Amino acid sequence: MTEALVELRGIYKSFGSNVVLDGIDLKVYSGEAVAIIGPSGTGKSTILRIIAGLLAPDQGEVYIRGVRRQGLVGDQDNPIRIGMVFQQAALFDSLSVDENVGFLLYQRSRLPRKRIRELVVQKLEMVGLAGVADLYPAQLSGGMRKRVSFARAIMANPDQVTDNPQLLLYDEPTAGLDPIASTVIEDLISQLHHAGGCETYLIVTHQDSTIRRTAERVVLLYQGRVQWQGKVQEIDTTDNPFVCQFFKGDVEGPIEVIGHNI
Repeated sequence: MTEALVELRGIYKSFGSNVVLDGIDLKVYSGEAVAIIGPSGTGKSTILRIIAGLLAPDQGEVYIRGVRRQGLVGDQDNPIRIGMVFQQAALFDSLSVDENVGFLLYQRSRLPRKRIRELVVQKLEMVGLAGVADLYPAQLSGGMRKRVSFARAIMANPDQVTDNPQLLLYDEPTAGLDPIASTVIEDLISQLHHAGGCETYLIVTHQDSTIRRTAERVVLLYQGRVQWQGKVQEIDTTDNPFVCQFFKGDVEGPIEVIGHNI
């Protein structure tokens, strides 16, 4: 049996009296493209933050390449580097695109600034953004800011092979974008997956096109639990009531629709 790149065992997480994750078990293997879907507030983004080491579970265990994580991301050496693309891009407004993309190397490496700049330009070209290094986030469209955040997530120190991201986490990468901009982002995710940007990723999304165009396996969460998982091709053939209701957009079914009877 191949060892999982990431494994969650019995993960529980609550915020006050609100139980967000209720005993989640999940495995992600090297080379997989996995979409985590489900209604709003069901714990999808929380899972990403726990995997990234930005948030600790209340109970349960997180294993990264077979090594149990103790504490948060900075509390121990991780077996792999995990990159995360946040829903709102999370760029530093006061820094240029060059400084945002190269932030980790400018702050923590001994590479000369000229070399870092070359790497930044290379990553920006990889995400289709040649010539924007000296601009600031406010000068970019929403889709461009998303692509800058992708470039930052895959930035690595060429002198340290272990610094290359082996897992990317995308939190609603097409949220708030028009259909054309969404298609550009979806294509970019697939290109990075197959062109050496990073071979393994998890993507949280509600958008049907993003699920079908970027994922190979789908995990549906509801009420803090995995209600279904399968290949993306099985979405249209499964009789799972959660999947059927979610993709048809029905108000009737096991997923409670808040305000339906108002």
